[in-house]
Amino acid sequence: MAHDKRLKAAYASFDRTKVYPLDQALALVKQNARAKFDETIEISMNLGIDPRHADQMVRGLISLPNGTGKTLRVGVFARGAKAEEALAAGADVVGAEDLAEKVQAGDIAFDRCIATPDMMALVGRLGKILGPRGLMPNPRLGTVTMDVKGAIGAAKAGQVEFRAEKAGIVHAGIGKASFPAEKLLENARAFADAIIKAKPSGAKGTYVQKVAVSSTMGAGVRVDVASVG
Repeated sequence: MAHDKRLKAAYASFDRTKVYPLDQALALVKQNARAKFDETIEISMNLGIDPRHADQMVRGLISLPNGTGKTLRVGVFARGAKAEEALAAGADVVGAEDLAEKVQAGDIAFDRCIATPDMMALVGRLGKILGPRGLMPNPRLGTVTMDVKGAIGAAKAGQVEFRAEKAGIVHAGIGKASFPAEKLLENARAFADAIIKAKPSGAKGTYVQKVAVSSTMGAGVRVDVASVG
């Protein structure tokens, strides 16, 4: 009930038919984020792509300049010295066959999965479990690497993975409502810039079609696309 009242009040505070410059849209979302917890501020971008075609897929990683405000749990598939390096670098879960067994049992205690190249034969068998959750390590995303320390550090520092959904939408959390407005704006611009740079070769027509920002429990505010690039 309280959520419904907050949502109605939020919608009453701006014109839902209007598009706003990015900074104004973020300010509106931030001022209306009044839940009892620190809400995540999210951005979504509708792209002129069809992700079912390989040459129109948009996927990558972006390190937001001000982090996300979220503590990311990192799991690492590694053995020996690399497993020790991962633990020392702050990985939350490290293992090989033992970790694979936990994943198969549904015990997935991580939000980002990193693996050394020699572990991919083992990790590959977990594709049906990790893949749909967006957790499958990928060399192009830097999550299949011998530099486990660097990959863990980047993940913990606020690195965001993005991937276009079936409808051609990419979205991500870009900070918390408690962030200063300028830091949210910096993060939003960095994320949008990464999406624009990731424009696939097969994309035709208008690439960025719609943009909106919202908070976990709040109203979505439409953003003027021209203010994002």
